[in-house]
Amino acid sequence: MDVAADLRRMFEAAVAAASPSLCIPPALPAPPSGRTVVVGAGKAAAAMARAVEDHWDGPLEGLVVTRYGHAVPTRRIRVVEAAHPVPDQAGQRAAEAIMALVRGLGPDDLVLCLISGGGSALLTLPAPGIILEEKRAVTTALLRSGASIYDMNCVRKHLSAVKGGHLAAAAAPARVVTLAISDVAGDDPSVIASGPTTPDPTTLAEARAVLAHHGIPLPALLQGPLAKETPKPGDAAFGRASFHLVATPRQSLEAAAATAIAAGYTPLMLGDALEGEAREMAKMMSGIARFIRHQHQPLSPPVVILSGGEATVTLKGKGRGGPNAEFALALAIALKGENGIHALACDTDGIDGSEDNAGAIIAPDTLARAAALGLDPKALLSDNDSYGFFSALGDAVKTGPTLTNVNDFRAIAIP
Repeated sequence: MDVAADLRRMFEAAVAAASPSLCIPPALPAPPSGRTVVVGAGKAAAAMARAVEDHWDGPLEGLVVTRYGHAVPTRRIRVVEAAHPVPDQAGQRAAEAIMALVRGLGPDDLVLCLISGGGSALLTLPAPGIILEEKRAVTTALLRSGASIYDMNCVRKHLSAVKGGHLAAAAAPARVVTLAISDVAGDDPSVIASGPTTPDPTTLAEARAVLAHHGIPLPALLQGPLAKETPKPGDAAFGRASFHLVATPRQSLEAAAATAIAAGYTPLMLGDALEGEAREMAKMMSGIARFIRHQHQPLSPPVVILSGGEATVTLKGKGRGGPNAEFALALAIALKGENGIHALACDTDGIDGSEDNAGAIIAPDTLARAAALGLDPKALLSDNDSYGFFSALGDAVKTGPTLTNVNDFRAIAIP
């Protein structure tokens, strides 16, 4: 077996299963009698917009915002690029333009909203009482804290004039149809891109508690009289709004499992919703892999352990690297060169954190090759420098933007 090649093929299958060109066309609604306005945000938004254009029969207009480097050519829907994961003025201007597009529509009009992971940062419109620089500071602090995506988006929604259902409220009485590619554990519509078209079950009190828990100063907006709750379940604003998942982490894991079976492995699915610190997750999975290799339980090799979800990193060092590369480095350390265990950990959007790699791949000789280069894996992990480690080894996986996003993908092979 060429285990490294097998792992890469599994990852490629997972990404392909969430391609907008495949998952958008079957989900398109019928054209309305009035106008069709397409809006959206996320790392897959431009590719989703192009898929709509390629399969839409009738007039079409709109604007979507995606991450820098993720745009694709479109004919009728304007594509704007903005910053991720910390928002910038380009994202704010795009959000202002999107809100202007959906206001004033009538009941015969359709708003087709295209949402994917990354939309929380890309679709940024500060609520009255806070400015962009304050939102940037809060976002940066949350990213460094290791907060979960649920907690981060709870705060973001309460600092926003577009997230947390505000976009749907602005579009009423038009019909709003949201097509979403999920990048969150459990596929919660209110969490994907911070739910701009869905009711928000979280509260101001929860947002304040998240910031307090992580020791982040409370913005003035959340303390004063301008603080407002987001639209809640049952609000009339959502009376003509519907939400449809077109691609999920589970579907991508199932595609990877089919590829694994074809290559001669038995897949062991740990689920699509694993969350937690990347290095702690790695320790747990190293134990499972070793148990399979030595005890042949719960399955006998060749086995591949598949999982998805979102690993997090609490930044304490000054190095570079995202949660997938950090997971891979921590896993290599935990395995201590164990023979017969290989692994790949990558973000399905092709960008691990803010670097140019999707993640990394490890093999039984990873630590030995690192030692020959004079690398100290534990010191680099302590400095959160997984990118430096795998770049030096030539084991960083670089795909470029995949134009989709169903979150982390992890595969551990025991041939």
